Amino acid sequence: MNDFERVYEIMSASFPEIEYRTQIGQEELLRHPEYRLITELDENGRIIAFLAAWEFPMFRFIEHLAVDPSVRGGGIGKRLMEKFMNPSDKLTVLEVEIPENRASCRRIRFYERLGFHLNDYNYVQPPLRSGGVDLPLKIMSCPKPLSEKEFLACRALLYSKVYRIPEA
Repeated sequence: MNDFERVYEIMSASFPEIEYRTQIGQEELLRHPEYRLITELDENGRIIAFLAAWEFPMFRFIEHLAVDPSVRGGGIGKRLMEKFMNPSDKLTVLEVEIPENRASCRRIRFYERLGFHLNDYNYVQPPLRSGGVDLPLKIMSCPKPLSEKEFLACRALLYSKVYRIPEA
């Protein structure tokens, strides 16, 4: 199994299908100069976690953070986030589920402990797969909450660069 296949295996075990692309679609992202993967390895050199992010001039976007289910809860996700966040003071944004249940609230608290702020603007993630539907989410930002103008600029860039659609 190559590194990308292992990352995709963790991704598919960690997210509902609506929240990630097909394997071919995800692999195509590796050709984008703004896209990068950071991985965490175990003592045997096997990938046990990854962070997928986009680097733009205005901000950074964390698209996915996932830890192999067999090793969750050991601080690996926090370590990966700190590895990504610490070398930069640039604005960083990410998408989270609407805080409607225990799991989504727990994930939001995880990011809040890392300095992120939950923004109260309406946001939807466009479909990532053919025939998919919009997914209502929220945007979190670090090191500060977004103004409406900043939110709209971030959304426009995400829609055009990450999701490749014109802003609605």
